[in-house]
Amino acid sequence: MSRLTFLGAVGEVTGSRYLLDVDGPSRPHRLLLECGLHQGGRELEGANAVPFGRLAGQLEAVVLSHGHLDHAGLLPKLVREGYRGPIHCTADTAELLEIMLVDAAFVMAKDLEWENRWRSRAGKPALEPLYDEDDVVRTLEQCEPHDYGRPVTLPGDVTLVFRDAGHILGSAIVELAIPSGGQRRRLVFSGDLGNPASALMKTPEKVHEADLVLMESTYGDRDHRPLPDTLEEFARVLDEAHADGGNVLIPAFAVGRTQEILYHLSVLYHEGRLHQQMVFLDSPMAIRVTELYARKHKALDPDDLRVLNVAAHGDPGQYLPILRLTRSVEESMAINRIHGGAIIIAGAGMCNGGRIVHHLRYNLERPSTRLVIVGFQARGTLGRQLVEGAERVRVLGEELAVKARVHTLGGFSAHAGQSELIGWAGAFRDHPRFYLVHGEPEAQRALQAALEEAGIQAEIPAYRQRIEL
Repeated sequence: MSRLTFLGAVGEVTGSRYLLDVDGPSRPHRLLLECGLHQGGRELEGANAVPFGRLAGQLEAVVLSHGHLDHAGLLPKLVREGYRGPIHCTADTAELLEIMLVDAAFVMAKDLEWENRWRSRAGKPALEPLYDEDDVVRTLEQCEPHDYGRPVTLPGDVTLVFRDAGHILGSAIVELAIPSGGQRRRLVFSGDLGNPASALMKTPEKVHEADLVLMESTYGDRDHRPLPDTLEEFARVLDEAHADGGNVLIPAFAVGRTQEILYHLSVLYHEGRLHQQMVFLDSPMAIRVTELYARKHKALDPDDLRVLNVAAHGDPGQYLPILRLTRSVEESMAINRIHGGAIIIAGAGMCNGGRIVHHLRYNLERPSTRLVIVGFQARGTLGRQLVEGAERVRVLGEELAVKARVHTLGGFSAHAGQSELIGWAGAFRDHPRFYLVHGEPEAQRALQAALEEAGIQAEIPAYRQRIEL
């Protein structure tokens, strides 16, 4: 009998990882679905350092839903510890990984350099990185890209098919047909399901056949505000910041959220409603991803692109002329001399690192500043503290008073809300078993209750729980 073990994204949003022990025709096989980083505070992030042990040498294949680090960020560590098999993903995900993982290794090295200086002064041993750029190069060499809808045969006579999840470029719903107990069982993993109202992405595909479904529950406890209302609030916040003479800070994830925010700013600009004259995209990784999105316009929603009249030049500036791409550290530092009139988009999306932290240091104590939160903020992050109304926060070792106005615009989420999740789940025939993953406990319990009202039974798994397929 084939089995699945929950190794991550259980009772939390990040750290996606699921182990499949497959009852193959001649011998057992081990496959890994996802290999994500834990994000959100020291305790969670400490789990990233736990060795894979023998598993790295036992695995025969890895399957990846998409390129966000909480789903793919530990792949180079797995390779560093001995994994030499294929990494199956969509073609666009493979291109994103080249940007994401190189950046992750670079940031990790810089963070560790500062940490080890402190440890050296304290007489403590230096720490090793989870992985380095050489590990990333080997990881990318092991990626095997596939098109949506095309069956792929994996070890153990498992069949893999990717479906469009509508979340970010290349994101996929994973279908696996797995031998188990003399039958073939169909496992469907939602990955991260997109918000149908989001710009640029297509609507997530619905799947109808499954025996077992793993479904994300990030926003399982609520629906997002309607996008038109969110856009009006966004425009109002921008107007208020302009009137007050302040800057607008937008911590945004480099993949997906940044490109959507740029899209809406472009629409406002062409409608004559954007009063600011400077929009900074202050993230080398987000710049590269935005350029990739521009090149990959055929994979995006054609109706949204028609609004922008985007041609295939790969130049984001063609649809937002006031956009300035700040690649170097010096250019980023120069932004902090601007005390008002700028919109600054920078990572990290949860304010737990990256260039946004430096902009917070210079702007958070100004009442004229507007901080616009457009993505999920995990527990333990600076972003979560700000969303929850902290009056004082610690930034780069300095305690700051939060005088800026903080606005949370959930309508920009790239995740499906509760109603969309229930609708997606309701498309399955013959009542498959549902397990809720990728959610905090409150959101999971709320979604479980809402699904039950819709006639769908769902379980909430525990860490390391093993189930038979």
